[in-house]
Amino acid sequence: MLMGSEVDHRRLRAPRNDGESLIEPPLTAVGELLATNAQRRAAGDYDLQGRSIAQLAGPARRQFVAAALRYTRQYRDVGDALLGRLEALAATMRGANLEATLDAPPILLAGHQPQLFHPGVWFKNFALSRLAVEHAGVGVNLLIDNDAVDNAAVRVPGGSIEQPVVQYMPLDARTHEMPYEERRIADRDTFTSFGRRATESIRPLVPHPLVETWWASAVRRAEENENLGQCLAQARHQLEGQWGLETLELPHSAVCESDAFCWFVAHLVAQLPRFSETYNSALADYRRQNGIRSKAHPVPNLGVHDDWLEAPFWVWKTDSPRRRRLFARRAGDRIVLSDLNGWELPLDLSPESDGAAAAEVLAAQAQQGVKIRTRAIATTMYARVMLGDLFLHGIGGAKYDELTDMLIDRFFGLQPPEFMVLSATCRLPVQHEPTTPEDLRHVRWMLRELTFHPEKHIDRQTVRRGGELGELERHVQAKRRWIESQPPETDGRARHEGITSANRALQTYVETQRERLLDKRDRVTAGLQTEAVLSSREYAFCLFPEERLRRLLLELSGASS
Repeated sequence: MLMGSEVDHRRLRAPRNDGESLIEPPLTAVGELLATNAQRRAAGDYDLQGRSIAQLAGPARRQFVAAALRYTRQYRDVGDALLGRLEALAATMRGANLEATLDAPPILLAGHQPQLFHPGVWFKNFALSRLAVEHAGVGVNLLIDNDAVDNAAVRVPGGSIEQPVVQYMPLDARTHEMPYEERRIADRDTFTSFGRRATESIRPLVPHPLVETWWASAVRRAEENENLGQCLAQARHQLEGQWGLETLELPHSAVCESDAFCWFVAHLVAQLPRFSETYNSALADYRRQNGIRSKAHPVPNLGVHDDWLEAPFWVWKTDSPRRRRLFARRAGDRIVLSDLNGWELPLDLSPESDGAAAAEVLAAQAQQGVKIRTRAIATTMYARVMLGDLFLHGIGGAKYDELTDMLIDRFFGLQPPEFMVLSATCRLPVQHEPTTPEDLRHVRWMLRELTFHPEKHIDRQTVRRGGELGELERHVQAKRRWIESQPPETDGRARHEGITSANRALQTYVETQRERLLDKRDRVTAGLQTEAVLSSREYAFCLFPEERLRRLLLELSGASS
């Protein structure tokens, strides 16, 4: 992907039809992408406060894979085949020769918030497993738990096929907004009963949804783990194991407490004036090239508050889990971090100094409950540059990472690692008569035809039987004369009024057709509302029938073969 001053656009659209997938570039290109990305990382000689990208990436990857293995083993078995690939990866990582890592088993990454996402998002995990196996690598799914959640609810359809409805069904009692990392289950009864409530709601449409049996796994995880997002993700990951997927998972919060990440934070705050300028410049170019006028999209600029510069991180404390923006400023030979709400942290750090001391202080702060976490762009920037050999994005993440590519190129001077884009469309298997927007457009066109060209749609046999044919022809001929008359011989306003008067007089002959069309318009409008409920691709994966969903996602990813 050639980057520079221009964004490399990918025209990405969610698959339109049920059972279709988006895979770009194709799966057959993955071997070449992995080799390209490994070479780009090995060539990364950019200095991060005393270490090159390649030197920092080595320990970052070791810590990352080890942490993912520890985390995953807390709630599910890790198969012998995956363990073998992990041992091969560890063996190459122990080598001192950085060039040897070019032949190391690759690390493939995906990520999403720990929630009940739709099958199109889940499809990435299936592809992640298949590609990791095919390329003798390790697949790790990141749980992006630095994002915030307040209302833990899921869209669940119900009602009947003729009159379906959708409700936001709570997984838990509502709380104030906080990061997923800090979100504990507040109401056990609400959480425990979700499976029963969701099943009862959707049963008229889907008799046996996955949630009917699978939710017991989430409840069992809640007995071991109070974190709402982790309970959902662990139960889902257990199911993936039962279906044959071979991946690890790790909360992003664990990544953000690693030694390598603390070094990365130290570097960005040490170089914050240059990073901020690069970030905002890339944003301006991205908005210009995409025709975006809003200063909040795709993300806000990094701001300035007095002599404080905004950094691309959140900060909060465990005992006060409200995300605040992180700021930094120079103070002599130090850099001070702050949330501008009373918390400050001085670091012995300058743009030219080694990052070791500052990284140690940041790691110690993490042990004391101070959470420094990446914001959207920095999340995948760190993952793609430091951790993985290939990132599997959904459509939304891919659009964000057009901007990330510009930052990697301009700030690190590194050719951005290539990434893949995957999504799928899976709709509930509810048999119904489909209605499309084209149906409504046709009805509206016909109603317009009756208004402006009624003579084309009159049933002359009916008019003849009513003895009104002569009167009808008089109005039709009058309209024709007005149409055939041309200015300047005829006054334009008089011509317009004459045609309008004739059309108005002809309306009485198409009243029956209009009534039928108005009735059809109402039925089509209602049908579109029904279609929006029944054919949405956004329902949580657990609302689908298990066997159909398993078969589809395995087939689309190629894992079933």
